[in-house]
Amino acid sequence: MRAHENWRRRGPLAAMIVAAGTLLLPTAMASAQKTVRHKAIQSKPDPPAAMKPVAMPFRTGETLNYRVSWSAFSNAASVQLTVPEQRDLFGYSTWHFRALAHTLNPVRELFSVDDQFDSYADQSTLEARQYETHLDELGKIQDQVFHFAAPGVASRGPRPSVVVLAGTRDPLGTLYELRHVDWEHTPEFLGTVYDGHDLYEATAKRETTDDSVTIAAGTFSTSRVAIDLFQHQKPVAGVHVIVWIANDAARTPVLMQAQLPFGNLRAELTSSSQ
Repeated sequence: MRAHENWRRRGPLAAMIVAAGTLLLPTAMASAQKTVRHKAIQSKPDPPAAMKPVAMPFRTGETLNYRVSWSAFSNAASVQLTVPEQRDLFGYSTWHFRALAHTLNPVRELFSVDDQFDSYADQSTLEARQYETHLDELGKIQDQVFHFAAPGVASRGPRPSVVVLAGTRDPLGTLYELRHVDWEHTPEFLGTVYDGHDLYEATAKRETTDDSVTIAAGTFSTSRVAIDLFQHQKPVAGVHVIVWIANDAARTPVLMQAQLPFGNLRAELTSSSQ
């Protein structure tokens, strides 16, 4: 049970790993009343209401399925990423992203997990407007909804709101932001991420643009992107993520690997509907 306890203690950080396309188990979420103020590496002004949506590499209806291995378990869990819709949310035009995570046998016999994460990101900037965690772990159900508001900007959603600097993203929205980056011409992306408990500074660096990756879904030419997390300008110990993003119009994350305190995770694309 020690591995499981470590996994649960790193719950908020695990939500960040879901954003990187791997897995799992966010648990102890902070209260939505918590006010977060932090010096951001990168911030963007609140967009004017009339700003036109920016072209994105993903589209409504997209579904990506992943097989996740953990430690000695080659088929520990499944993760599905979808783009259910574009919708108006409290006057904001948003993308709706969803991640579903389920443990599989034999891991499921130890840790039964059926989690859902929903992200509503601005259509033009992809900054977070609302983030939801719906956790069903070991029979315990926990649902939380976080409304994001910039300092000095009146919240359009129900109160209470989480106050973050403009440009802050949630974990799931961060993955889609990484797809929006043109890695052929962008060596580094900097941003801030709030996972419902902690605020992180995320640094994503392009390592190569010509990696050939063969997985269950096929062979892909990819850009390899390394992700590190920081708090108060200090690296988060024991955490390193690498994402291989296809060099095609959809910029699909086809393979993800994460080094974590509770073991190594690997998620590979098994099928997609785009």
